[in-house]
Amino acid sequence: MIKKLLPALLAAPLAVLASCGGGQKEIQNDGSNTMLVVAGALAEIYHDKNPEIVVSVSGSGSGVGIASLVAGDVDIANASRPMKKEEIESAKKNGNDPVEHIVGYDGIAVYVHKDNPIESLSVAQLKGIFGKGGKVNSWKDLGVDLGSEDVNEIAVLSRQSSSGTYECFRNIVLGGKKESFKPDCRLLNGSKEVVEFCAKTKSAIGYSGLAYATDDVKIVPVQKADGSPAVGPTIDSVLDKSYAIARPLYMYTNGEPQGDIKAYVDWIKSDEGQKVLLDKGYVPMRKP
Repeated sequence: MIKKLLPALLAAPLAVLASCGGGQKEIQNDGSNTMLVVAGALAEIYHDKNPEIVVSVSGSGSGVGIASLVAGDVDIANASRPMKKEEIESAKKNGNDPVEHIVGYDGIAVYVHKDNPIESLSVAQLKGIFGKGGKVNSWKDLGVDLGSEDVNEIAVLSRQSSSGTYECFRNIVLGGKKESFKPDCRLLNGSKEVVEFCAKTKSAIGYSGLAYATDDVKIVPVQKADGSPAVGPTIDSVLDKSYAIARPLYMYTNGEPQGDIKAYVDWIKSDEGQKVLLDKGYVPMRKP
């Protein structure tokens, strides 16, 4: 899949394409929107160190990136969830052999408006808020009064169903792939959109990657069970698994990577590459 670049710039949603010319090679990288920020930073820094390599990065979603790898259309698929059995089988039918690389970790943060006084939520309460049939529909149900009834009615936000973040949150909080979100849950296309909605909507609650946190929102600590300590997503709490809603971040290649693709993946796993994850608000593979 690595190929010589045409003299013209290639179109891509996010790519390191500066000074493209003869002799450069492209690594095509698509997938997880959660990983888009760090994937773009990794691509840019690697290109600065290796000007002959251009890494074109898109954040179409874990499912889309994996589908592209299954079809043999990308070199690396970013995913915030593991590949499914049926996806692996489809890849092998196409003559491709996906190989998994864990490159870091993420805490899926629960976001609310910065003025929301809620101090913590349990996994059970989150299921009541997000899950189909859940009985938590008002902030008053949680002992919080935001003012008028319109504001107290919880505006529930989720990622779209092709998102790895969606699947991870559903599995951990709602209880598995057979569970579903409330019918009135708003499905948003990107991690950033969830955080921005919470920032401007006092009644909102949503979930998104930790790296998308801003000063305009509040991250709510989560209890694994009622009565247990409320823990927020941090490097330590994700790595020691004390934070309830955490997952690995993956890159998938077609077979064991070779040549320039291997060099890039190895660099991401190195201390230098892991520092990029840390600098961008993601949890590295090991404590710095």
